Amino acid sequence: MKILVTGGAGFIGSHVVDAYIAEGHSVIVVDNLSSGSLENVNPKATFYKMDIRSSEIEDLFRGETIDVVNHHAAQMDVRRSVADPKFDADVNVLGGLNIFENARKYGVKKIIFASTGGAIYGEQEYFPADEDHPTRPLSPYGITKLTTEKYLYFYKTVYGINYVVLRYGNVYGPRQNPHGEAGVVAIFCSKLIKGEQPIINGNGTQTRDYVYVGDVVSANVMALHTSRTDVYNVGTGRETDVNTLFSILRDILRPSCPEQHGPAKVGEQMRSVISPEKIHRVLGWKPTVTLEQGLRLTADYFKQRLSK
Repeated sequence: MKILVTGGAGFIGSHVVDAYIAEGHSVIVVDNLSSGSLENVNPKATFYKMDIRSSEIEDLFRGETIDVVNHHAAQMDVRRSVADPKFDADVNVLGGLNIFENARKYGVKKIIFASTGGAIYGEQEYFPADEDHPTRPLSPYGITKLTTEKYLYFYKTVYGINYVVLRYGNVYGPRQNPHGEAGVVAIFCSKLIKGEQPIINGNGTQTRDYVYVGDVVSANVMALHTSRTDVYNVGTGRETDVNTLFSILRDILRPSCPEQHGPAKVGEQMRSVISPEKIHRVLGWKPTVTLEQGLRLTADYFKQRLSK
């Protein structure tokens, strides 16, 4: 198959590209490199430096016969979405629509969409949240992800384009960006290796569902091979608080580093954990990398990278 991966130079998207190429598929990568990196792009992929909002996207679809779109390109910073909701909607909604409209016009058979299980449910009524949990996102980021899911339903109903929505937990692993607000695992790894003091926001009891990028990639591979249109959580069903996360990474990288707390982030969600039961039942997916294993793999990656 010929597969277009938007955001294929980014953290998760580049790993998905690698897996698709390993399966023998022809892969096209579109990325504007605003947060992705050329060094992440598999040399066997065809790379276009291009913004998903650009009119150039149609030229690409016209020139290539694309079977499947895997849509990872996004404005992914929750706090930036709060500060600038218009920009967030421009990238995530209008950029997505630009991709979907061209997919419709040029005969794409399926769209795989990277959504969010962390932000889409909002403050949870029960734990872990399954796919039937009410969707009440508290950030523009979560709203745009949910809106994009609704557009995919429209394109399936009206135009017959199959789709698979993957609602990710908090994904971590090699190639994650340690700069900015996103990616607490990457931020902690970078600071501990550099001998800097990580700061835990608030009391550190806020929980997330941390899922290793390799497991997320396997869900994207399974999504490629199913003929079913559906929405799936991709997580572990296990809550881990930030204090525990820090403690594990400190023991791996810098055991003498003290635990230090700073002010809490206003409006930060306190608990988030999603159930992977449906994707296990329907597609046979389950996480295979434990948190301890994944954090060690991630720490090793950052040690090698920062020692160069």
